[in-house]
Amino acid sequence: MANTPKKNRPAESAAEQKLVDGLTKHAQTLASLMIGGVNMASKDIIANLQALISSANAVVSTRATWQNSVAADTAERAKLKTFVSGLKQALLVAFAGSIDTLADFGLTPRKARTPLTSEQKAAAAAKALATRAARHTVGSKVKKSIKGTVPAPVTPSPAAPATTPVAAAPAPAAAPAPAPVPPHQS
Repeated sequence: MANTPKKNRPAESAAEQKLVDGLTKHAQTLASLMIGGVNMASKDIIANLQALISSANAVVSTRATWQNSVAADTAERAKLKTFVSGLKQALLVAFAGSIDTLADFGLTPRKARTPLTSEQKAAAAAKALATRAARHTVGSKVKKSIKGTVPAPVTPSPAAPATTPVAAAPAPAAAPAPAPVPPHQS
């Protein structure tokens, strides 16, 4: 067993309680101890240790109370979430034209969303296709159909005598161009 306990509250409290138990058991042989240059009686040492233990116990009970309060608040907020959302929506409808009144409730008016014209929609679709082609992105069905090919291994030919000229090997054929990527279909 180590002389210094782990640095957590329950371990420290247990170690302090063992000190109290030991001092109580040996109170007759240890009437007083010199601590920090001050001669202290065993009963004063035990009183200080009991204060530490009481303080630690108060923290534990307070923490449990706090955790219960947080859990209750979370449950209450979850229960009333739709109510608060409905209230905000009702206020936004009731005071749609009055920015100052909405500000009193901490709300801002909804922004009007202008619909896209057919030309803007067509331009956005063309831009999306161009981006997809530039990034070479494809859908899951096309990815599944793409298979890799392994080139045939090249075997070295036996060495020719140094006096015979070696004919140059023909240049390898250029790799075929990749097929165009079809647009993603949902």
